[in-house]
Amino acid sequence: MTTNTLVATRRPQGGKGPSRRLRAAGKIPAVAYGADLQATALAVSPKELTKILSGEHGLNTVVELEVEGGPNLHTLVVDYQIHPVTRAVLHADFKKIDLDKPVDVDVKLELVGKPAGVTAGGELHQIFRKLAVRCRPALIPVKIVHDITELGLDQAAHVKDLKLPEGLEVLLPPERTFAAIYTAKKHKEDEEAAPGAAAAPAAGAKEESKA
Repeated sequence: MTTNTLVATRRPQGGKGPSRRLRAAGKIPAVAYGADLQATALAVSPKELTKILSGEHGLNTVVELEVEGGPNLHTLVVDYQIHPVTRAVLHADFKKIDLDKPVDVDVKLELVGKPAGVTAGGELHQIFRKLAVRCRPALIPVKIVHDITELGLDQAAHVKDLKLPEGLEVLLPPERTFAAIYTAKKHKEDEEAAPGAAAAPAAGAKEESKA
């Protein structure tokens, strides 16, 4: 499990003025909360947080908050705001987690191999770039890799085809398609028969993380 420690200090609840002064001092406002944790206003280093989010696990990195005057908290970054121009982190939300209980996160799906169907002239359509999964924090993978070398023309890969490590559950039905090989003619016929149908599976996917 990838864990990083981040020092956090308590801050009074405030508006834009206090937040600007906090950023001028090299910190950003943050909030930590959880099922058994009342929302707590904190201040953390944006540079240290950016370094953590730049790691291979990204948002799925377990962050241990060293809270001033309180016990350390194991958390995940569940949301953050960035400046539209400078891309600097402006605010972050941390959710407290229990290392012994499952969490729900999005994990990158990587397809490897050149499909037989593409060699035969078909087109690969990857419907999900990330998959919602459930597992204990220590088991969160960097990515899920699936070999599609044997995928032929007009064939599809489904969630049930994934070789998942023990303790990892994909939060999609087993029959859900995540990749398919279409012939150009077949794909055009499907679009003409049901306009918008091709976009429907992707619409069910979670919006990709900012990280």
